[in-house]
Amino acid sequence: MAIAVNLYYTGINGNARKFAQEMVSSGTVEQIRAEQGNLRYEYFFPMDDPETVLLVDEWEDQAAIDRHHASPLMEKISALREKCDLHMRVERYISETEGLHRQDEQFIRK
Repeated sequence: MAIAVNLYYTGINGNARKFAQEMVSSGTVEQIRAEQGNLRYEYFFPMDDPETVLLVDEWEDQAAIDRHHASPLMEKISALREKCDLHMRVERYISETEGLHRQDEQFIRK
């Protein structure tokens, strides 16, 4: 059962984008992607909100998330969030099954 977490980072003066850029340029994102149980770690920029960055973070299970939260990388991430004065909104999704439901497949262009 995979767990996806959407984190919306919001700041001022472009700080959310600066945060994401520093996460990538410092190699922190690659380190997180290499962690056991990480399935996805990607940043997106909403078109209608230049002060927000969306992180889509997906893990194999809760144990993988717990390991990540206990890792030294979390201290680095937290310090950078503080430096950029970011606020967060979180959404959490748990997959029930793998793949699409048959009813949804007709709407997907492959």
